[in-house]
Amino acid sequence: MSQYFSDASFKFLRGLARHNNREWFLSHKADYESHVRAPFQRLLTDLQPALAAISPNFRADSRPVGGSLFRIQRDTRFANDKAPYKPWQGARLFHERRREVAAPSFYLHLQPGDCFIGAGLWHPETETVRKVRHFIVDNPGSWKAAAHAPTFRKRFDLEDSEMLVRMPRGFPDDFEFADDLRRKNFVAFRALDDDLMTGPRLLQTVEKDLAALGPFTDYLCAALDLEF
Repeated sequence: MSQYFSDASFKFLRGLARHNNREWFLSHKADYESHVRAPFQRLLTDLQPALAAISPNFRADSRPVGGSLFRIQRDTRFANDKAPYKPWQGARLFHERRREVAAPSFYLHLQPGDCFIGAGLWHPETETVRKVRHFIVDNPGSWKAAAHAPTFRKRFDLEDSEMLVRMPRGFPDDFEFADDLRRKNFVAFRALDDDLMTGPRLLQTVEKDLAALGPFTDYLCAALDLEF
């Protein structure tokens, strides 16, 4: 069993949340590299074999640029919040065709008190949402198995912070999964305790979660004519 993150990882992120400026970040950059980015890269490398067994089309890419890790720097050009850094570190385990077409991804999030793992489509474009909704209407049985199986829903929640108030135009009001057709995001996730993130069972737990999220991600790939 391997250990990746530590109390020092959370200490850095808590400090960054309190002192979100360039001077503080640069003076603590060595802590970021040692306690956040490097262990996350190591975790991604170790996750790739298990991910390949779930789907040969997804990647846990540990490269520092162009890989799975999100940049810690925020894009503030069009944001009201001008804080230059994200007080969290996230990684997208992406589909190999993500640059060609809209594709679901797996995701792992490191943030004090708000760590989680998930999969799906976050803020997809209108046409992508339309394809998923039509696919659910045409394939309700396999959607029930992928997103509403009791064992799956006991482990994962479906993201519901952004929902249409009414049924989208052209879809049946009496559909069995009407609430799902009102979703703007198609994401399943579960919270992870900070103690788990800093403990020796993180890799094993994330591997199990990725496998459990596989059928849900497979369904979304099918909806978008993507290989899983």
